[in-house]
Amino acid sequence: MARRKFIAGNWKMNKTAAEGAALVKELKEKLGGCASGCCCSGPDVVVCPPFTTAPAVAAEAKGSCIQVGSQNIHWADNGAFTGELSGAMLKDIPVTYAIIGHSERRQYFGETDDTVNKRTKAALKAGLKPIVCIGELLAEREAGQTNSVCERQARAGLAGLTADDMTTVVVAYEPVWAIGTGKVASNEQAQEVHAFVRSILKDLFGAAVADATRILYGGSMNAANAAGLLAQPDIDGGLIGGASLKAADFAAIVAAAK
Repeated sequence: MARRKFIAGNWKMNKTAAEGAALVKELKEKLGGCASGCCCSGPDVVVCPPFTTAPAVAAEAKGSCIQVGSQNIHWADNGAFTGELSGAMLKDIPVTYAIIGHSERRQYFGETDDTVNKRTKAALKAGLKPIVCIGELLAEREAGQTNSVCERQARAGLAGLTADDMTTVVVAYEPVWAIGTGKVASNEQAQEVHAFVRSILKDLFGAAVADATRILYGGSMNAANAAGLLAQPDIDGGLIGGASLKAADFAAIVAAAK
């Protein structure tokens, strides 16, 4: 079946509120003004700024086709969790999506498959749409463990979800060795893993859900390589890092997804 392409920008720890609003304003212009309806026939477009920048970005994006997401979400509704934000707080910004389990959260902040699962359920409970990240380290790829790592992370991260839950879930495959390194999985390598992940979704939720779920590639996708990656049958979009910080580059990736 035809799946609508999905291009998300993960700004990571970049852009103040003023800088973020200016970037979205420029991005709207690059996308043809991005007034209601003008770019909605293309891919879904989402930007995920830092929490302090998100309100200004959401205000600038209002009325356009650009949606706003968060880079994280806590699993609790409230409590003694210094530095975290709940689903209700994110909805208040407002944001629509939440990135969960990004490799940098796993690497630097102790994220585990179990906490990914908790955060995913919290996002769904709050009415947010999770972007659940999976992917292998370089050592794991070299050891031939890519599929086993992705399968473990996908099964654990999506454990307890229903087929109905999956209608709003996006999965992002991000080979960790290709994030911010300039290295990119070849079109064939990326497609192979995406097809494998879709087979896991089929086993978990059935063929209809697997065919409908969008799986993004998240490993140094940029304006130069996006078209080749996005042409693969199981690659439904990109989770973009560095290239999402420049309106021209991000708009070029969006154009490649049309």
